[in-house]
Amino acid sequence: MDNLTNIKLIKTAYSKVKSDILVIGAFENLKNNQQIKEINKQLDGKLIKAIEIENFNGKIKSQLLVHGNNKNKRILILGLGKKNNYETDRVRSIAADLSKYANSLKLKKLVIDGDSLGLNKTDITEAFIEGLVLGTYSFENYKTKDKGKQVLKNIEICGNVDIKSIEKGTVLGKAVSFARDLGNHPANILTPSFISKEAQRIADKTKDMNCSIFEMKDIKKMGMGAFYGVAQGAKEPAKMIIVEYNGGPLKQKPVALVGKGLTFDSGGISLKPSSNMDEMKFDMCGSATVMGVLDAVSQLKPKLNIIFAIGSTENMPGSNAQRPGDIVTAYNGKTIEVLNTDAEGRLVLADVLAYVNKKYKPAAILDFATLTGAVLIALGNRASGVMGNDKKLMNEIFSASKLSNEKVWELPMWEEYTREIKGKYADLKNIGDGRLAGTITAGAFLKEFVDKTPWVHMDIAGTAWGPKEPSYQPKVGATGVGVRLVWHYLNNYK
Repeated sequence: MDNLTNIKLIKTAYSKVKSDILVIGAFENLKNNQQIKEINKQLDGKLIKAIEIENFNGKIKSQLLVHGNNKNKRILILGLGKKNNYETDRVRSIAADLSKYANSLKLKKLVIDGDSLGLNKTDITEAFIEGLVLGTYSFENYKTKDKGKQVLKNIEICGNVDIKSIEKGTVLGKAVSFARDLGNHPANILTPSFISKEAQRIADKTKDMNCSIFEMKDIKKMGMGAFYGVAQGAKEPAKMIIVEYNGGPLKQKPVALVGKGLTFDSGGISLKPSSNMDEMKFDMCGSATVMGVLDAVSQLKPKLNIIFAIGSTENMPGSNAQRPGDIVTAYNGKTIEVLNTDAEGRLVLADVLAYVNKKYKPAAILDFATLTGAVLIALGNRASGVMGNDKKLMNEIFSASKLSNEKVWELPMWEEYTREIKGKYADLKNIGDGRLAGTITAGAFLKEFVDKTPWVHMDIAGTAWGPKEPSYQPKVGATGVGVRLVWHYLNNYK
């Protein structure tokens, strides 16, 4: 992770500040921009002349850089577009473009007039700060050359801006960056043990969290036959990670967040094609979402109880690997025919979901997984597929999606799809009928392990890596999808 390290609010007014570069926002109607008028006076009319010469009109994504004086060496005016179109995701992108531009100029520090950018609104401020942080993200941990592209380290914001919104935006931006880092590490580094150590590290920072790590022997002893069956072929030891966060009343039922943590998925005996198999290090991005939220919660401390649960292993074709046709018994007692060992994530999640549901009796369960390639065929990388058993919970996810602009699309969970995963020799089979409705039958399979607890499953196989827009998305690698969405859900939880 290479990010901004210091964003702070200063008391100095923009008109009195001294800087190497002062950033001002301008909507399309420049005539009413008080900041431009004020700075133009300081520059003896040079700013208006530059605006006229360059035909700058404040359109979205436009920029005007003007050399100033001893007080402000440079003035950067950002075009904000039409005022009635100025919403959080546009702000997030504008901020990401700004931090990238600052890096291209090798600027170590920016001073920003918050009032001209509409940062008097808390949601706009949070989105702007998130964009600044995410726009500077880069993953260069394993490069020995061409490092140090991230120059911008400090930002000062002046104006009527809420300091708590700045702090929250910074935390969320860095939590997403942390989730991206986890996804981008190679599988020989990011193992189940690596994830468990990171979870323990975060939990140890606050008295409100307690972390438990279950080893392979525990998984077997507890009767998690579905999880164990996937893990038995890997030399790297599997882990089930549980972090309890107690931020709410003692008797309040927790919200459970469950992540698929396949740190490498070869497909097992049902081996994947070799082309792009390196990308199967991203098969733990569901757990990265959970870890990113864990990091944010440890700092922002919402007043509710949360269970963070991750099932983590590799899926390898070793001599001890489970075979197509094997039958395993899950934690809740249901038997499963393993017809395809590459449909392993749902087996791991099945046991973790059943365990969390039985032990904690949560008010709601959300799970996150790079579960099916079929979701890419349905939605591409523009949206995550969501399925669930509770309309109220689903509507809350839709609301959080709108706030974060992380798009989701609901797929049906009709009884007909459940019939397609009924087993021939066991209760269930781990794949549906052929290639049809693969995302939905995977969701129908998971539904068998949550009983009647309100539950939503999010298939992020299309959004966890690959998307390169909006501009706050990385040019390469993991996106940290879901972290901001889940935070908005938790922040508005009732």
